[in-house]
Amino acid sequence: MDRPLRPRVLGDISPRGNGAKRFDAFGPLPGRINLDERKVFHVPATKFLKYAIVAAAAVFMMFGSAAAPTTALFTKAAGDTSGATTLATTVASSSDIAAEQAALQDQLNQLNAQIDQYQSQITSYQKQGSTLKGQISSLNAQISKLNLQIQAINLTLTQIDQQMSETQSEIAVTQSDIDSKKTAIGALLQNVYETDQTSLLETFLKNPQLSDFWSDAENIALLQDNLRVAVQQTTDLETQLQGKQQDLAASRTDAASAQEYQQAQAAQISATQQAKNQLLAQTKGQESKYQALLTQTQASAAQIRDRIFQLIGGGQLTFQQAYQYASFASSATGVDPSLILAVLDRESALGQNVGQCTYKTAMSPSNIPLFLALTQQLGLDPNTMLVSCPNSDGAYGGAMGPAQFVPSTWNLYASAVSSITGDNPPSPWKNSDAFTATALYLKDAMTGCQAVYSAQVDIERCTAAKYYAGSHWKNYLWTYGEAVVDRAQGFASDIAEITS
Repeated sequence: MDRPLRPRVLGDISPRGNGAKRFDAFGPLPGRINLDERKVFHVPATKFLKYAIVAAAAVFMMFGSAAAPTTALFTKAAGDTSGATTLATTVASSSDIAAEQAALQDQLNQLNAQIDQYQSQITSYQKQGSTLKGQISSLNAQISKLNLQIQAINLTLTQIDQQMSETQSEIAVTQSDIDSKKTAIGALLQNVYETDQTSLLETFLKNPQLSDFWSDAENIALLQDNLRVAVQQTTDLETQLQGKQQDLAASRTDAASAQEYQQAQAAQISATQQAKNQLLAQTKGQESKYQALLTQTQASAAQIRDRIFQLIGGGQLTFQQAYQYASFASSATGVDPSLILAVLDRESALGQNVGQCTYKTAMSPSNIPLFLALTQQLGLDPNTMLVSCPNSDGAYGGAMGPAQFVPSTWNLYASAVSSITGDNPPSPWKNSDAFTATALYLKDAMTGCQAVYSAQVDIERCTAAKYYAGSHWKNYLWTYGEAVVDRAQGFASDIAEITS
């Protein structure tokens, strides 16, 4: 009875040696075969057949061979130079992109210097006290600053477009590499399956010499290593592809956020101009009327304390309660409480999908086990603990609580949070722990920003952008970063009022 057809498992073959001469299992036989030879030696049939099967696949797996590819696995002839031409074109293109990016960065640096000048004017007017002339000058400076910020956002959008184009090209190349390697492996497995149908007698007749058999065995070990390398390369390429796809999704999010903030800046210019016109109409240019109006509109300390503070991750506190948490975190880290509050304030966030999804639909696969372990430690039901949602472009969500940390980031700071708050384990959904975690992250981010910038406002803008976007922070200097800085300045005034 014929045995059923089935593929062999190549993973069971164990390598037994290093390099050996190249051997063609299906080459021409020697001129004569002595059928009367009586030498007898024992060869385990299963191992011999496995060796012979893998040897038959040599032509498909010798990726590093100096011989020109001649099978259907390869799409280019040995003399094809189109690859070299493409590589040269790619190098030239990358050089052009780098030059454009450098030019854009120079323009951004110039705009940054001009914006800082206007901010210095605004700060100076605020320090001089509230006068009608100073307030009008401050509003004019704010309008000029906002116009420059819109220009900075335009340049940022151009940079993002270049990043997206470059990432898309990298994705196409990586996908092509994956397809090529999968085709090669697939053809190899098909060949192995077909070779498996060769009888043991036929295989033995094609390999009559004992020395050839052992040389073949050593070559098989090399081939098995090549197979293992090819599979690992394919796995690595697929991991790279996933990372690049996430980078592309993040860049699309960056672009959408920048466009949204640009619209908000344009609206703020209009509102600031209206406020200026209204102020002039109400005061008719008279300082006394301005001072009376200022007294009327200034919020009292009691009003500020009772104002509702909306947390970015959901929930709310009075401003007095929020300040107490921020002050505690500030005392442990040295980060200004107004900056902590600005980062945790819902209005400083550009995203809309905060704390509305479950981990199953939002979180990256690598963070899910960490999330489940964390909720188990805290005695919480993971199915009811909401996290941030993924965006429309496919970038993962999964950020937790007021600080909006994903599980892997939370684990980096959990021990430090515990040592400050005394909670063991700390919880990302507990306000005292979340405020402290935010302050710790800001402290680390600020250290990196101090190596790049010298002015405090630039450092804080950079710190906030890193908190929000990590490695993409440069795309958020004039969106999230600037929003946080503006918000922090307002909170600083409120804090001064309630602590005076």
